[in-house]
Amino acid sequence: MKLNFYFLFILILISGCSKELQIGQKEDNKARILFNNLPKTYLLKSTFEELPNWNSEDYSLALDTFINSCRSKNTQTLYADLCVRAIVSKSPKIFLQDEFIPYQINTHDGKENGLLTGYYEADLKGSLVKTSKYKYPIYETPTDLLTIDLSSIYPNLKNYRLRGRLEGQKIVPYYTRKEIKSENKNARVICYTDSKLDLFFLEIQGSGRVKLTNGKTIFVGYDNQNGHRYRAIGQYLVKIHALKLEEVSLQSIRTWLLKHPQRLDEVLNYNKSVVYFKQTHQAASGALGLCLTSKRSIAVDKKYIPLGSMLYLSANIKNKNVSKVVVAQDTGGAIKGAIRADMFLGYGDEAREIAGELKSPLKLWILLPKNKKDRHI
Repeated sequence: MKLNFYFLFILILISGCSKELQIGQKEDNKARILFNNLPKTYLLKSTFEELPNWNSEDYSLALDTFINSCRSKNTQTLYADLCVRAIVSKSPKIFLQDEFIPYQINTHDGKENGLLTGYYEADLKGSLVKTSKYKYPIYETPTDLLTIDLSSIYPNLKNYRLRGRLEGQKIVPYYTRKEIKSENKNARVICYTDSKLDLFFLEIQGSGRVKLTNGKTIFVGYDNQNGHRYRAIGQYLVKIHALKLEEVSLQSIRTWLLKHPQRLDEVLNYNKSVVYFKQTHQAASGALGLCLTSKRSIAVDKKYIPLGSMLYLSANIKNKNVSKVVVAQDTGGAIKGAIRADMFLGYGDEAREIAGELKSPLKLWILLPKNKKDRHI
């Protein structure tokens, strides 16, 4: 069965077409490169020898992560025949080094350091019926929420969506978190949970599993958003002098809100953005529709890094350097900029603990395919 799967997989990939990344221009004395396909992303050509701890990488796992991502059209479009060649490669390390070139990602002003944070698959308790305990609804996308694609009229706005609702003959902003009533007749309820705070953190993480009172577990994942810009409640707690900036973490925010339940709505409503969900049949999946891989899947800003890209990151997690191949498989409202990533850390208490505290300086490289004439195998 495995051989048949790979055979079908190869046939599907061969039918796709490859689009070579074209160099647009070079600039400044560091020879930073701009590719036409990545007009906002400044790149500095590097080598695998220059990648931190490259010789300590688990090459087989790195290549398996890439092959798994090749199930998505995004990765197939970026890497095309390399997806096929990866399956039949006999040496993962040689394949990676002979088929790709690492380019270090810079900011527009030449900086090489960014920020790595972490996220996890949330864990909630719930009920299919509303009770005095389970009373906070996890909503599907409301039927009156309009999502308007402007790219057919304004091609330069292809990465933007306008969201709102009709009020008479006008499109107006959709309801904010504060304006949404406890019972929204325009949205179906997937289930009810027992904690408004846990529900809020589910929105931040984007996916989760809910253990129901009937003994079953269901999975929910991001489906849509109300159109309002995400605002971090940690910033609000700093603003009102509840926390110091250096103290802000998921754990400190949670602790403060549990100690001050009377101010919960005030703090949560600072973030006007609301996320809507859909029930899924698998554990946490990202924007590519693939199951996320713990510590190998990251969320990026797709204005700078194409979804499906293979990258190499170097950062510190729990005071240890972590340098490895990762794949851009997700996005997030708080993930903005070229050298910015959010690492998926899996499910459970340890994943939540690490994700809540992870804020590390980040260096990031994108692995782009070599020109065919430069390949050795």
